[in-house]
Amino acid sequence: MSMTKMIEIDGREVAFRASAAIPRIYRLKFQRDIYKDLSALEKAVGKEDEGNSNLDLFSLEMFENIAYVMAKHADGSIPDTPRNGWTGSGRSPFTRCCRS
Repeated sequence: MSMTKMIEIDGREVAFRASAAIPRIYRLKFQRDIYKDLSALEKAVGKEDEGNSNLDLFSLEMFENIAYVMAKHADGSIPDTPRNGWTGSGRSPFTRCCRS
């Protein structure tokens, strides 16, 4: 069983699919354990102060990697390389919004 949802990114509708296969796909693509990464992310965000987090580049990249895996799971025509504009905009969503 899976769930698919359309989300607008940079003016373009992108399909995302969530299923029990996501942890396996994530491991195959990035050679990392999604549960360990999410645990590290939880520690970085912190539970005490929602307005103050310590997100580093790794945490932001992990968000992008999970989004990529879910988009690729929904649409096999997305390129196999998650970087360099997999949404078709020429830049990743996080590169656009997190530039200083």
